[in-house]
Amino acid sequence: MTDDPDLRSLRLLVAVGEHGSLSRAAADLHVSQPSASKRLSLLERQLGLVLVDRTRRGSTLTPGGQMVADWARRVLDEFAGLVTGAQALRARHQATLRVAASMTVAEHLAPGWFGELRAAAPDLYAGLQVTNSETVAELVRSGGVDLGFVESPSAPAGLAARRVGTDRLAVVVAPGHPWARRRRPVDAARLAATPLVVREIGSGTRETLDRALTRAGAPPATVLLELGSTTAVRSSVIAGAGPAVLSVLAVAVDLREGRLVEVAVADVDLRRTLRAVWTSGRRLVGPPAELLAIALRPS
Repeated sequence: MTDDPDLRSLRLLVAVGEHGSLSRAAADLHVSQPSASKRLSLLERQLGLVLVDRTRRGSTLTPGGQMVADWARRVLDEFAGLVTGAQALRARHQATLRVAASMTVAEHLAPGWFGELRAAAPDLYAGLQVTNSETVAELVRSGGVDLGFVESPSAPAGLAARRVGTDRLAVVVAPGHPWARRRRPVDAARLAATPLVVREIGSGTRETLDRALTRAGAPPATVLLELGSTTAVRSSVIAGAGPAVLSVLAVAVDLREGRLVEVAVADVDLRRTLRAVWTSGRRLVGPPAELLAIALRPS
């Protein structure tokens, strides 16, 4: 690979996936179709991958293209966050509520909580860091954030904690995987012995899986591919890399629309508790207390 892909090329790839058409993607981004086609070809050369299937009926992403597009969305979201953060610094704003959350909580629960909080306090300036559960706990201990949300099997040591919900992990495969047609549940020994696409060590999802296998008398999961985000794991499974164990919150739409299939398991308890955590001995007041109260409300 010579030069790194630029943001315009990544936006184009994402737009092709959303519109199913290179011409509509080009129009959406206000560039000519020939220019868009050249940019897409350059991106494929830079990455050494075929990203788009071009036919008379339109342009669709290849499985590899879909994975790259999912990663590209994360890059674009992070860049948007960088711009927003720089604007905040330039305006000399200071966050009055600093929160860190694990990825499942941040992507599927926190947006609703923050929306309700902002409706009640429209002038509130809040910052949310999205990371794994282990890092969330470290940020709370160091005073880097006022409140954290984790999805680990047990409360982090040395922190005050409150249950805010429950979650369940599911074994998922692509529709073409042999397990998608399996009639008998997969037991703990088989699940542990099968190479899986997994999250990194330190994530609540990984810790929940390994602890559940240990409680069932099996060794920790065998790693086929270790990735740093739920989106990357999900995309790899859809592309056929192998099975994974992910939150049902993260794969609900894929299961409903048939991109993934849930595999029944036996003798493995994959339920987990979602918790708010804060500095031990500290009484929450103001915006942190208000956000916790919203999180504790029945959904």
